[in-house]
Amino acid sequence: MTATDEQPTPDAPTPTMVELADVGKSYGNVHALRGVSLSVRQGEVTCVLGDNGAGKSTLIKILAGLHDYNSGQMLIGGEHRHFASPREAQDAGIATVYQDLALAPLMAVWRNFFLGNEIARGPFGRLDIGQMRQIASAELAKMGIHIPDIDRPVGSLSGGQRQCVAIARAIYFGAKVIILDEPTAALGVKQAGVVLKYIVKARDAGLGVVFITHNPHHAYLVGNHFVVLKLGRVSLDKARQEITVDELAGEMAGGDELQELSHELSGRVTQ
Repeated sequence: MTATDEQPTPDAPTPTMVELADVGKSYGNVHALRGVSLSVRQGEVTCVLGDNGAGKSTLIKILAGLHDYNSGQMLIGGEHRHFASPREAQDAGIATVYQDLALAPLMAVWRNFFLGNEIARGPFGRLDIGQMRQIASAELAKMGIHIPDIDRPVGSLSGGQRQCVAIARAIYFGAKVIILDEPTAALGVKQAGVVLKYIVKARDAGLGVVFITHNPHHAYLVGNHFVVLKLGRVSLDKARQEITVDELAGEMAGGDELQELSHELSGRVTQ
């Protein structure tokens, strides 16, 4: 897969689903986020990049309702919101697919698809296994995920397939915005490509996607907008047409700081 395979095309602005304006988060004297602003639009992928400690995890927790922010504003559909719990975030249409996926590896694919949201029938609440199997298979097929045996343990699937099951589950249960926490981390090239294709499918289905990653090449394959965090601050905020993949990679590698260090070290080597 090349960048031209999946690259989004710029169109007229689409509705803003989530907007952060000068959001800050502190843990005591530690400032995890300082004045972070970003927008998530319908049918677009907003890529948030940064190294460990940049503030990506804190940003995820705020959007997912795990932590509240201390300053600034978070607007959901234009409405000022503070989430008191993950359930409130989910009710607002925000689903988070974490890196560890929260899947039960020994359970069947269809059981994981409905985990915590099982369909029950009758006065005794008997599980409607047939309907759940049928729905899970159909919804996965809509995303282009073809699993011949829906009863196989989800742990037997590849890493990319497991990520895609989690994405399809979030879409089925009403997500309007999906936050993907490092979905291609620790995956090989082929499996990472599978996940990137399903990110594109989610985008093309009209969802807003927040793609958290430290890989600028993966981000550039699917992203419409790029935000780079460094030490809790936004160091870069660019639309796709405003930046090249090499420039994005350079910013992730250190940007001007790396160039200054390169000049300093090269001068010492030649002395």
